[in-house]
Amino acid sequence: MKYLVGTTSEGTCVFAVKGDMAVNLTALDSAVGADLSALIATPGLAESLEGKLDGAPSVPVSSITPALPVAKPGTIICMGLNYTDHIKEGGYDIPEYPALFMRGKNSIMAAGAPLVRPACSEKLDYEAELMIIVGTGGRHIKKADALDHVFGYTVFNDGSVRDYQRKTHQWTPGKNFDNTGAIGPFTVTPDEVPAGAAGLKIESRVGDEILQSSNTANMIWDVATVIETVSEYTTLEPGDLIAMGTPPGVGHAKKPEPRWLKPGEVVDIEIEGIGICSNPIVDEADFNASVAAQ
Repeated sequence: MKYLVGTTSEGTCVFAVKGDMAVNLTALDSAVGADLSALIATPGLAESLEGKLDGAPSVPVSSITPALPVAKPGTIICMGLNYTDHIKEGGYDIPEYPALFMRGKNSIMAAGAPLVRPACSEKLDYEAELMIIVGTGGRHIKKADALDHVFGYTVFNDGSVRDYQRKTHQWTPGKNFDNTGAIGPFTVTPDEVPAGAAGLKIESRVGDEILQSSNTANMIWDVATVIETVSEYTTLEPGDLIAMGTPPGVGHAKKPEPRWLKPGEVVDIEIEGIGICSNPIVDEADFNASVAAQ
């Protein structure tokens, strides 16, 4: 199944996507709710809806304004340094243990929403990433069983403010500016992609300019290994999000000079078989003014 959580005149709902059209699952069964949380938490709910899809009213995907797949994720865990060539372009040594950090809820937003360049820095960078949405939670999950704990996969742009990322040995400041982590718009269930979402083309672009282009097969630590590793130290819960790191080509490593995102640009992150996460870049002052005017 391919899901889209989004808003229409009927409110925020969960849609099943087929091609360019989408069926409102929330309208078919109110138990579905306004995001993926109920489908994640309720075994059999998705299956019970499959028989209702044929002949159900549908709307164009283009008429839906994307919302976050999970409105209030419990934990957002991010991988760093998971592609060898990205590690080299950043001047790091290849780690023996995954580089992990966390994002707060205010730092994330939906595909299509403005990605905000903060007032204090012009060094806003992009990072194309695969993101896991945890289905079944657990602790001490074995690698052999880890993929059974995945509800689905989506697209993530780990927008990073590089000078603040490097102010400290911990990456927290640069990775947690408000409205810099774009998620979505589509979530695909594991049966829609290869096991562990491996072997998928992953790319970032601004217009016709290709910024990153790689393949999820190039990840050092695959999805199952990361789930096993993370669950060693924390209990994963349904709806938690895990970002899988970015390939080479990020802006700070471009030569002869860095390539930062600028207001007025639109950055697209695409993963084969999942979809495109597209967001306009805006200055913080303009963003705040638009919010105040609403």
